[in-house]
Amino acid sequence: MAVKTPETHTGLVRRARKINRVLAETYPDAHCELDFENSFQLLVATVLSAQTTDKRVNLTTPTLFAKYPTPEDLAAASPQDVAEILRPTGFFNAKTKSVMGLSAALVERFGGEVPRTLDEMVTLPGVGRKTANVVLGNAYGIPGLTVDTHFGRLSRRFRWTASDDPVKVEA
Repeated sequence: MAVKTPETHTGLVRRARKINRVLAETYPDAHCELDFENSFQLLVATVLSAQTTDKRVNLTTPTLFAKYPTPEDLAAASPQDVAEILRPTGFFNAKTKSVMGLSAALVERFGGEVPRTLDEMVTLPGVGRKTANVVLGNAYGIPGLTVDTHFGRLSRRFRWTASDDPVKVEA
């Protein structure tokens, strides 16, 4: 039986590029399923998408953003009112705390603007690397890897990594 030679870094890169080409050809219209008009809306919608569907978030956010269109508005809102709007998304008390907290942090530390770096964005309440990469890529066109359960599984299946750690998978 022949011993399999480990794949070189160059070989891994070539194989990854080929997989990327095949995926791009197979899914030419791949895009973010969350509805948003600006980076703030995408940030909030992405935080709300935890443990629910994008469809459910898209049914909920129009009411939220009609009433609270800016970080200033959401930071100053009644937590009970926000929680009631977010109830259909599940885990609405935690999500209320996160979106109101991140809104307050945007106002206090970033002049009401969503930061354009991963390091700054992950300092916001309820925002981790996955959420930050979604916003950076889809609102600002800054490439990054959004490592969720599914991407991690595919990364291991494609033999890009053996790790279950999202930070290691991203690297």
